[in-house]
Amino acid sequence: MRFSIRCIEKAHARAIVTWRYEPPYALYNLSEDEVDWLLDPANGYYSVVDGTEALAGFCCFGLDARVVGGYYRAGPPDVLDVGVGMRPDLTGQGHGSTFVTTVLAFGRERFSPAVFRVTIAAFNERSRRVFEGRGFTETRRFERPTDGLAFAQLEREARS
Repeated sequence: MRFSIRCIEKAHARAIVTWRYEPPYALYNLSEDEVDWLLDPANGYYSVVDGTEALAGFCCFGLDARVVGGYYRAGPPDVLDVGVGMRPDLTGQGHGSTFVTTVLAFGRERFSPAVFRVTIAAFNERSRRVFEGRGFTETRRFERPTDGLAFAQLEREARS
């Protein structure tokens, strides 16, 4: 499956908030009142579409890809935080590598970072395997102060 990145559209945002993931992935479920948040350009969201232009997922770059309680070093904008979400019926089918590669290529071209960073729920082995397969390594772990959920931060150089 091939993917490409588009500016997020209202129809896509409305669809994304209806997606429902099974536990333990249900923490990624969004609510209907988050449509405007997804559409606000300041929050850095984009649609990921497949070769037929069907919505396959989304990505975000910057502050909204961070999780409260994580260590996000200050300094020049050389580290780009990346977040991804794939349509639930596409998860676990081997599309993750191509999906993430497409998102990272877009992020590299658009933002020119020196380093990519992702923050992944510690239980999410599927996501971790995909990012590690793209050259990411764990730099730290932390617990989110609001609920104690463990997260891992992974980084990799943003080279081509």
